[in-house]
Formats: sequence, structure tokens, C-alpha cells
Amino acid sequence: MHLPVLLNEAVDALHIKEDGVYVDGTFGGGGHSRLILSRLGKKGRLIAFDKDLSAVAIARQIEDERFSMRHSSYAKIREGLQALKIDRIDGVLLDLGVSSFQLDEEVRGFSFRLEGPLDMRMDTSHGETAAEWINTVTESQLEEVIRNYGEERYAKQVARAIIVARARQRISTTIQLAEIVAAVVRASGYQRGSKQHPATRTFQAIRIYLNKELEELSLTLPQCVDLLNPGGRLVVISFHSLEDRIVKRFLRKEASQDNLPHKLPLRDKEVRALSSQRLQIVGKAQRPSAQEIAENPRARSAVMRVAERIMING
Repeated sequence: MHLPVLLNEAVDALHIKEDGVYVDGTFGGGGHSRLILSRLGKKGRLIAFDKDLSAVAIARQIEDERFSMRHSSYAKIREGLQALKIDRIDGVLLDLGVSSFQLDEEVRGFSFRLEGPLDMRMDTSHGETAAEWINTVTESQLEEVIRNYGEERYAKQVARAIIVARARQRISTTIQLAEIVAAVVRASGYQRGSKQHPATRTFQAIRIYLNKELEELSLTLPQCVDLLNPGGRLVVISFHSLEDRIVKRFLRKEASQDNLPHKLPLRDKEVRALSSQRLQIVGKAQRPSAQEIAENPRARSAVMRVAERIMING
């Protein structure tokens, strides 16, 4: 069962207008989309995006003329909306990361706890699988990916162990890879009693790299701001520091007025006219409550950030 993280908090943050046009950039199990639809009036509209064919299949169960589903990455949000003749929206929600049904399906290969083929593709209709990549990548690139995308302190040792293991036998399952990584990390100083599985960071790194998650996020955020009407909201839920760092820096940049030379003799109105500020950050970063984490432990690392589109030169 998929439990959407920060469900009410995220949809509340969108400030839904009954006749507004909204985007759910990561449909997943559809929890956020269904709540958004419940708050829209007859003239409202919701467009959802997802690369995962399983998510698209779930979306087809929603029979609502106000709802449209796009089998596409949110990085193509502008292109997808143009196909529907939509050029402005009133809010967009990006719930990043992997959904529960992806993690719990052995055949998807995302979980280091379940035996399954080493796939890890969000979109299984095309692209290189994790097994194909693991068994052909150079040791130096493997180390770089594990270090940069997994923030794994033992990246060098893990990469070496994978290269040695694949020379003996092709690595084709999740458990194979998890056991190789776990043995190295434990031997290198992994803390006993840690709640995190020793293969967590390596699996995260490979998944992020193969699915171009950080690159797509960086491409998507500017498009969202371009598309938002004044007063429209951008709501982003991230699940690890790499994602959150990109979101936080982007929002700060778009909300900054400090892009003019200092000591210019300008009045406030003139400063606003020259400023490239497009967003106003709404509140502080929000995390799940203790109750939500108890009910859904996968929510524990979630961070939600919200920003509102402001008038240009206003």
C-alpha cells in the first residue's frame, strides 16, 4: 500500500482554487492527485506526470474529465502542457523519490531487502538496467557515482569489491549486489545498531544516476516557475540531502533581490522593477510529524519546501 507523504500538508500548501489548473509532477500511487481533485470545482483541472508505467496504469482508474495523465518525466512539463494547450498553471507539486509500490515490487529491483532482477529503472519501457550498467561500468566511474550520488564514505572500497565480484560471476540480482556492498561497508567501519542498511547509499546512488534524477530536477524547477501564474505555488517534497540542496538553492536564488550592485540610489519600487526575483518562500521547511513517521517510517527523511510566484516587476 502506498502512503503519500505529507498528504494534507502538501495539498494545503498549494492553496487550491476551485477553477485552477494544477500539476502533480510525480503521480506515483495517486494519493496527492486524488486529494487535489477533491478540492477542485467543475472548471478545475489537474495534469499528472509519471515515467512509471505502473503509475500510469493506476491513473487510468481515475475517471474524471478534469484529470489528464502523461506518461512522461516531469522534466518535460512544459512540452506536456503545451500538448494540452495549457500555458499557465496555478500550482505544481513534486513528490520526489521512490514510491512504496516501487520499493515493494521485487521485479523493479529498487530494494536491497527483496530478491529480484537488478533493474532500478523508473521507466521500464526503455533505458539501461542497473545490471547492464553494473557489469560494464569502469571502476573509476562506479566509484564516482557511488561517492557523488550516494555520499558513501567507502565508495572506493565498494567499487573495487563490485569489480572483483563481477569478474567471478555476473551480478544480476538485488540480493547479490546488496551482499557484496554490505560485506565491504561492515568491514570498513559500519556502525552496528544503525537503522540504515549498509547497502542503502550504494543502491540510492545507482538509482539516482540511472534515472538522471538530479539532472531532471534541475531542469524542471525553472520550468515550473515560468509556468506559474502570480500567486501560484510550487511545492517540493524531497527525501535526501542531494535533492533538498538543489531545491533549497534554487528557491533562494529565485527569491533573492540581492542581484543588483550595492549602494545604488534607488527607491523600493525601482529596485523591484529591476530585480529578477520571481518567487517568495512560504514558511519554513516542513517535516512529517512523529505520528506520520510512526505510521510510515519511509517518511522520516522527507522535507517539504514551498514558494509562491510573485508579480513580475510588481
